[in-house]
Amino acid sequence: MSSKKDQLAIYGGPKTIDKTFPWPIYDENEVNAVAAVVASGKWGNPDCGDEVARFERAFAAYCGSKYAITCVNGSVSLRLALMACGVKPGDEVIVPPYTFITTASSVIECNCVPVFVDIDPDTYNISPAAIEAAITPRTKVIIPVHFGGLACDMDAIMDIAKRHNLKVIEDAAHGHGAEYKGKKLGSIAHVGSFSFQSSKNLTSGEGGIVITDDDDLYATMHSLRNVGRIEGGQWYEHYNPGCNYRITQMQAVLLTEQLKRLEEQTRRRDSNGLYLNDLLEKIEGISPLKRNDDITLHGYHIYIFKYDASKFGGLPKSDFAAMLAAEGVPSFKGYPHPLYKQPLFQNKTFMCYAIPETADYSQTHCPVAERACDTDAVWILQHAMLGEKEDMEAFANAILKIQEAVR
Repeated sequence: MSSKKDQLAIYGGPKTIDKTFPWPIYDENEVNAVAAVVASGKWGNPDCGDEVARFERAFAAYCGSKYAITCVNGSVSLRLALMACGVKPGDEVIVPPYTFITTASSVIECNCVPVFVDIDPDTYNISPAAIEAAITPRTKVIIPVHFGGLACDMDAIMDIAKRHNLKVIEDAAHGHGAEYKGKKLGSIAHVGSFSFQSSKNLTSGEGGIVITDDDDLYATMHSLRNVGRIEGGQWYEHYNPGCNYRITQMQAVLLTEQLKRLEEQTRRRDSNGLYLNDLLEKIEGISPLKRNDDITLHGYHIYIFKYDASKFGGLPKSDFAAMLAAEGVPSFKGYPHPLYKQPLFQNKTFMCYAIPETADYSQTHCPVAERACDTDAVWILQHAMLGEKEDMEAFANAILKIQEAVR
């Protein structure tokens, strides 16, 4: 082993970054808010209690939307949106393959067929051209994912949807606070869906929310979230096949306090992301994902760069990512393969769901997504992007340290 390799933290050398990046961030405001709910004895949300409604109004206002409806998680929020959009068994829903499983499994849970289309090589967001090419008479919905907090090309996607009479559901699970042309993500399409799971930029441990400006979509999602009841109806009157997807008062007050932090945190991540872009663009073999002027605020739930092993002595991406994490950078190699290669889709394990036999993913091939998973994409996680400028410099230095050691 060379002396330069000896200096790498993975081999026992000193770490480049010897600090932690805490998440979630909270103080006595969150603690006192939850304690007040506990002391009140009103913990649940049987009738969309005061704190839940207060947060929903605040989040809708923050996003610039008319309505917001909380629910138990971001997977359910997608399912509520799909059901409200009127999908029927066998309908097709266009999704990207480079995202978390629930973007596609929520489609299965609506008895619909996920149609995977490739991502753009510069942004890793769903390709509008690939969407258009995949539309059939059975297509009903498009779900673009603002991956990592980087806005999709929403003008192009909404134009496609309008021309083909399709609904669009923004999967903004990574997009809290981020903007496209000055509009908050989630507020641009027919419905926006968010997650409040532990890792997310706005969190209560678990939870989700949908936002919309459409009165009918709101009424349907509100009913589905609350066991099929309708506003103004009786407690034991059920009009739709909903379930109890309500959040608790404690989650709501946590989210209300966390929302107060979101704008400043988003702007800090955005500023650090721009600075890190400048640093990494100077390193041979490292290419940050592109953002154009339409991206007025990037959420950087994940900071992604493309890795070229040929500039690192042929070091495989998995080894590079392990070395980078060992240097103290909160980082990860990303998804091991695109969604359509998951056993769920390869084995067609659709269980009780009415998925047509013709749904077959054995020949699905999205080359950009496959390269991202196999060789190209490396992630830095969102809590790291709340660091200082010197932390961004340390991240770049850690990459240079690895490059110098392995060449």
